Amino acid sequence: MMDNHTEEQRHNNMSRIRSSSGPEELVRRYLFSQGMRFRKNDPRYAGKPDIVLPKYKTVIFINGCFWHQHKGCRKAAVPKSNTEYWIPKLQRNVQRDERNIKILSEEGWHVIVIWECMLAKDKIDETLSRLKEDILQEAG
Repeated sequence: MMDNHTEEQRHNNMSRIRSSSGPEELVRRYLFSQGMRFRKNDPRYAGKPDIVLPKYKTVIFINGCFWHQHKGCRKAAVPKSNTEYWIPKLQRNVQRDERNIKILSEEGWHVIVIWECMLAKDKIDETLSRLKEDILQEAG
């Protein structure tokens, strides 16, 4: 199928997508409130993790379900138009994520991936509580 936008419109839409999102801010505020200090988007590590907790040797990626193709999530649906563009792009994102997780794990980092849908209002408390337990368990 054809793209519904011109190349210029598509470029403008894509350029407005920010690297820091609401879900990332939620997780950062929570960790800070729990006394956990971290670095944001540290380029020294594979994939520039959203959050690096050196004290706990843990990195966290907060992934959008669409952009990183969360398996089984309704938000990960591929657009029906311009599939020849979207399918390879999204597959590259997934492959890059897998490669970065493998590299970080081999370097001894505990890698946590939090999906956007896990931060929905009805799931956020449980997700953040589990996150804290997971971080502390690895350190301990």
